[in-house]
Order: sequence, then structure tokens, then C-alpha cells
Amino acid sequence: MTDLTLYIANKNYSSWSFRPWIALTAAGIDFKEILIRFDFPAGNPDIKAISPSGQVPLLMHGDVKVWESLAIIEYAAELFPEAGLWPQAAADRAVARAISLEIVSGFRALRNACPMNFRRPKQALPFSPEQKAVVMADVARIETIWRELLAASGGPFLFGAFSAADAMYAPVVNRFSAYQLTEDKGSLAYMERMQTHPAWMKWRDAALAEPWIVPEDEA
Repeated sequence: MTDLTLYIANKNYSSWSFRPWIALTAAGIDFKEILIRFDFPAGNPDIKAISPSGQVPLLMHGDVKVWESLAIIEYAAELFPEAGLWPQAAADRAVARAISLEIVSGFRALRNACPMNFRRPKQALPFSPEQKAVVMADVARIETIWRELLAASGGPFLFGAFSAADAMYAPVVNRFSAYQLTEDKGSLAYMERMQTHPAWMKWRDAALAEPWIVPEDEA
């Protein structure tokens, strides 16, 4: 049995924790979970004592420490090649990694304006015209990715079976839903499939049960 420990932050807010957690959980990879709260005004010193970056998520495997969401997923994929974290075809794996890196480096307007929040009532934000333009540009690009990949794979997920690529976009699904950012039927159908995945529902239920509240400008 592989001894993996995944350190995460608040499930209601921590989008970067959500990504490797749902990837490993959906793939059936066993791991121990340790949650370190981040609702302290000056940050939680427990995180800095564990993580080289001073942030979570962090995966520990014996003496090995892996931080950053995508790096954790890649490490797990190497440990468990049979788990199917990435698509089987080489071309599909390349595209899956490309769109995953696009999440890491891009869509800043969407991330900054619309933090992940499972407890947030579903309603649109009163964007200024300038803010709406940049946020909706991010939304349009993401919907193009989803539409093209779902058409190519036939679904139900981006590359057919649930993969790391879906995990990397999981917090986006929450954002689109919580802030009512799309009315596109294809996007809504994909979001429904994501939100009814057993791994998603397990995280959501835990997020809704958390007692901690962090103001949106700090999340």
C-alpha cells in the first residue's frame, strides 16, 4: 500500500486543493487527508512548517514532498499508471496537459473576480462593464475548450473518461455555477455531469459542513 498524505486547505474555498483531491479520489487512489485551515488573519503557521512553498496543497510520500496541484497529479500518475489520470492516447495527453497548464497560468480575471465558494448562493455579480468584459473573455475561452474536447471525445467528460483535465477545471465548474456565468446548454450539461460525480459530491458535502467563513476578498 502506497503511503500518501495530501495536505489541503478549507474545502469551501481552496480551489488548488480541490484539483488534486478530486483527481486522486476519482481515480480510486488511496491517500490520507489532512486539512489545514487558512482562516487566520496572518495565515496558518502550520502550513509553513510543512510545505516548502508555505502553501497547500502538498503531497507527502515517505520523504518526498510534492507541492503545486498539477505536479501532485503528475506524481500520482507516475506512481499509479493504471489509474488513468491522463488520457491513454499520446495526442490526447498532450492536449490535456496543455489545457491544464492554461488553468495554472491563465484566466486571472475569472479567478480574481469569482473565488471558488461552495456555500455561495447562486447569483451573478454586479460587474462593471470593464470587469465583465475580461471575465467573460475567460468564460468564452473555457467554453471553447470544453465544447471542442467534448465534441471530439463524445463525452461524458473532456477526454471521455474522467481525467486530470476535468479535475483541473473542477473549480471552474463551481465558479460558473455559483456566479451564474453561462447559459450555454453544452456547458451546463458538462457541469451537471461534473457536479454529480461521486468524488465531487463527497468534496461538496464536506465543504458545506465546514464552520469556517473567510471573506471573499481573502479567499
